[in-house]
Amino acid sequence: MDIQNNDYNEQCPYSLSPVSIKSQKLLRSPRKATRKISKIPFKVLDAPELQDDFYLNLVDWSAQNVLAVGLGSCVYLWSACTSQVTRLCDLSSDSNTITSVSWSERGHQLAVGTQHGYVTVWDVAASKQVKIGKLGNGFPLPAVNKLQGHSARVGALAWNGDVLSSGSRDRLIMQRDTRTPSQVPERRLAGHRQEVCGLKWSPDNQYLASGGNDNRLYVWNQHSSSPVHSYSEHMAAVKAIAWSPHHHGLLASGGGTADRCIRFWNTLTGQPMQCVDTGSQVCNLAWSKHSSELVSTHGYSQNQILVWKYPSLTQVAKLTGHSYRVLYLALSPDGEAIVTGAGDETLRFWNVFSKARSQKENKSVLNLFTNIR
Repeated sequence: MDIQNNDYNEQCPYSLSPVSIKSQKLLRSPRKATRKISKIPFKVLDAPELQDDFYLNLVDWSAQNVLAVGLGSCVYLWSACTSQVTRLCDLSSDSNTITSVSWSERGHQLAVGTQHGYVTVWDVAASKQVKIGKLGNGFPLPAVNKLQGHSARVGALAWNGDVLSSGSRDRLIMQRDTRTPSQVPERRLAGHRQEVCGLKWSPDNQYLASGGNDNRLYVWNQHSSSPVHSYSEHMAAVKAIAWSPHHHGLLASGGGTADRCIRFWNTLTGQPMQCVDTGSQVCNLAWSKHSSELVSTHGYSQNQILVWKYPSLTQVAKLTGHSYRVLYLALSPDGEAIVTGAGDETLRFWNVFSKARSQKENKSVLNLFTNIR
């Protein structure tokens, strides 16, 4: 009777190898290569007059692969495809400065928040402001160039389709339809007791998360004027907010200098999940588009960039190079690279995420919560 050689150790009880059959198979299998993240940025751009202000959001990267940066009174556009720089607008004649920028989902329009409290929307291809209609008592009003309504600077912006949300030092969140004629009435959300510095819509566009200098994190739906969830666990300002694109209902938030923690929330049940003390001010958070990882940027006292695995919260990489707080963060449209900005007046580009999706990530946070609890 023939016994093939590769089956011999499995069938013969008198094998001389001290290594078990299971271990031998494991040793023979190829090792999975560990992903290496370069600790050096692949590009550095000068950004003169980039403000060292924790409460502003001055950098955003569009679906069309164009970076928008607010520098002083101007907004500049940098094409990642051609490296061409253009100036979109200059508010110096109005003695005004840029306090926030945010691209629409398709990347054809850019919202710009200002120190004076108004918001403008720009058609980037045409390099001109978009006239925006309003509804008054259910009737359309004449279109305007500026979205008025806030009485102080607008430091946070977030798009939901054609509806633009803005958060201000006046503590209000306003939601306005940018179409003409307007099809959705204006909404005012009052809840924060200090400046609103973080705004993010959930991937399904059903919930808006807001963070403020009052150390509060709120979650709002599209219908109620009161938050559906209110979280007060952070001990400092909440600017860093990010919804997971992989786990429905999973929200991450980061606290300022007196807090230093990244916290995770199950917004389907309202329950808190994990918490990790990062050791320094959390300025921004962003999830990978392709795997269950996220990146955080930090200020006092280490000015570092950290990449985390979720839900284990093990550190994948620590990147340094900025000499000031890393206040600004944006993710490239392909999901591989990030750009970071700081008061050292530089923009640094890093390859931090893998493009390939390692496994099917989409799942409900309810399942995740029961797995890690």
